[in-house]
Amino acid sequence: MSDNLANPTSDVPVPDVSIVVPVYGGSAALPELCRRLDQALQSAGLNHEVILVDDRGQPDTWGVICAIAARYPRVRGLRLGRNFGQHAATICGIAHAHGEWIVTMDDDLEHPPESVPTLLAAGDEDHPLVYGTFEKRTHAAYRNLSSELMRRMLKRAFPDLNEDYCSFRAIHAPLAKQLDRFGFDRPYIDGMLSWLTSSTRSVSVPHQQRQHGESTYTMRKLLSHAANIFVTFSYLPLRIATFGGAALAAISFLYLLYVVYGRLSGSITNPGYASLMSVVLFACGIQLLILGVVGEYVGRLMGATFRRPVYVVDCDTGSQ
Repeated sequence: MSDNLANPTSDVPVPDVSIVVPVYGGSAALPELCRRLDQALQSAGLNHEVILVDDRGQPDTWGVICAIAARYPRVRGLRLGRNFGQHAATICGIAHAHGEWIVTMDDDLEHPPESVPTLLAAGDEDHPLVYGTFEKRTHAAYRNLSSELMRRMLKRAFPDLNEDYCSFRAIHAPLAKQLDRFGFDRPYIDGMLSWLTSSTRSVSVPHQQRQHGESTYTMRKLLSHAANIFVTFSYLPLRIATFGGAALAAISFLYLLYVVYGRLSGSITNPGYASLMSVVLFACGIQLLILGVVGEYVGRLMGATFRRPVYVVDCDTGSQ
C-alpha cells in the first residue's frame, strides 16, 4: 500500500467508496487484497476505506486483520461474536461504512480489485445498484452447474430478482443502509435489494482463480442456502404445496368415485389390501410434505418474532 494510506491527514474527508469484505476462510489473501485495492483506487483518484469483517471462520483471521489495520488506518476490522454467515457479515460492514458508494466483494481474490472503479463508473443516482458479472467462472464444475440451476429456479420463483446477482456489487449508500432495517435473522442481500430497487446495471468483469485455500461452500451449505432463499423470499414452495394438495385431493376423489362405481356395478368385489394401503401411504406422504413446507414458513415467522440480531460485533479495531 502507499504511504498515503498509512499516514492520512487528520481531516479525512468522507470516503468516495467503502469496500466491505466478509472474511471467513481467505485471511491469507487479505494483505494482497488490500494492497491491490489501494493501488487500484488511488490510481482512479478515489478516497476510500476498507472494512474487513471477521466472520469467525479461522482462529488466526482476527490477528491478520488487526495487523493490517494497525499499519494502515484506512483499513478497519470488525470481529463478529460468532459465525453469522456471509450475508450477515456483509450487512454488518455496510452498517459501519461511511462511503458515498459501498462495494462488497469476497476475500479470496476471485473478484479482481482492479475492477472496482469499473463498477463505480457504471453507477449513478438513477442506477444505485451495479453487479459485476462473470463471462466465465473459475469454480469447480459442480459449483458452476449448481449456480446455473439455482439462477434458473430463482428466476421462476422470484421474478424481481436480478439474474446477474453476485456478491461483487456496488451499492449507493442510501440504498445500502436500508438493508440493516429488514431485521431478517437469515438475510439474503440480493433478495432484499430486489425488493428495494429495480434500477440496476451489470458490467462484465474477469473472474480470477482463488489464490489461497479452498472454497468453504460445500454442497450441503449450498442446498441449505438455496432452501433459505426459497422459503424466505418466495411463495413458490407454499404454492407448490397448495396446488399439490389440491391435485391429490382431486385424484383421491376420482378414485373414490371409481371404487364406488365398481362396488355398485359388481366389477369390484374385493379392492384388496395392497391397493388400499398404497393410496393411504401416498396420501400420508403428500400430507407430511405439505406440513413440512408449512412448518418451514412457521419457523421463519417465529424467527422474525424473536427479533434476534442479524449480527453482533465483538471487537472493533476502530475503538482500539
